Amino acid sequence: MDLMGIGDFARATGLTPKALRLYDELGLLCPADVDTATGYRRYAPEQLEAARLVARLRLVGMPLARIRRVVALGPGEAAIEVAAFWRQVEADTVSRRALVTALLRDLEPEDQAMAPPPTSPTALDAPQSASRIGQGARESQQDAVLEAPWLFAVADGFGATPGLADAALAAAREALDAPTVSMGPATALAAAVTAAEAALGGRSDSPHDGTTVTLLWLTEGRAWVAHVGDGRVLRLRDTGLDRLTRDHTLVAALVEEGRLTEDEARVHPHRALLNRALAPGGSAEPDLASYDARPGDRFVLTTDGVHAVLEPDALTRLLTAGTVEEAVDRVSAAVEAAGAPDNHAVVVVDVPSAP
Repeated sequence: MDLMGIGDFARATGLTPKALRLYDELGLLCPADVDTATGYRRYAPEQLEAARLVARLRLVGMPLARIRRVVALGPGEAAIEVAAFWRQVEADTVSRRALVTALLRDLEPEDQAMAPPPTSPTALDAPQSASRIGQGARESQQDAVLEAPWLFAVADGFGATPGLADAALAAAREALDAPTVSMGPATALAAAVTAAEAALGGRSDSPHDGTTVTLLWLTEGRAWVAHVGDGRVLRLRDTGLDRLTRDHTLVAALVEEGRLTEDEARVHPHRALLNRALAPGGSAEPDLASYDARPGDRFVLTTDGVHAVLEPDALTRLLTAGTVEEAVDRVSAAVEAAGAPDNHAVVVVDVPSAP
């Protein structure tokens, strides 16, 4: 019988060697053979199906103890167990929704009115920015970037219709060009995302087409973010790089809940599967947030073609020094050096230092 090493078995199943060792210790997925001298684990090809089932059950958030039971059952009984698990998940979600609704009613303040940013800032007032965009190994370019005096964005289109990302960002910019003075920043950004989604309807009616959108709007002392999808906004302050957005993928949600490890997520075959994005005729609600923006802060926006290739430590080193132009050049070159498997876009924005 030809056995597979742990590395080959991990690649074939979408699990990590670290996860496979854990599952062995838990008695969930034991190797067919363990070398008594070296502890080296080897797996039989017949174990691939069970291992892939474990990976799929982890993706839907099933706890390991319950997965152990499912794997031990026959197909019919396993289906009954999975259905029972999901019915409880749905019931829990209904209960939590009611709690969240009550919390929002108690905690959400009135949206504060604000004056819009100046339309023609002076060179001293205006943030300095630069962007780069690359096609990578894809057949077409579906990423897009936006640099306006105070508004910056990245978008990552998907599907068969070109130009969706560009159309979405153009609509968002138009919506924010002359915001109503009585409209608060969160409301204005939410309206901009709605406008971006509406702009897709005239270009496609396919449920498989769409785009991510990540917006950064700088006002006096604040950075406002609206985000749908897996683009990211990062803030470099001193030498620390903080992520200000969360990826809207099922895998990211499970990592956040502690149901998947970072190692599992990094190699999971469905790690890029979006559970929120803008689509023609859709109604995706954006994440909205506000952060302080200090003189000297550097904000960075990336599509997944950048952050899926570059580890956070490497990205921090590339962004820490030099001008915005030098920073985007370094990031773009590093993505290309890593093989650039996807479209990739990066925008770097420096908040001006006090004169």
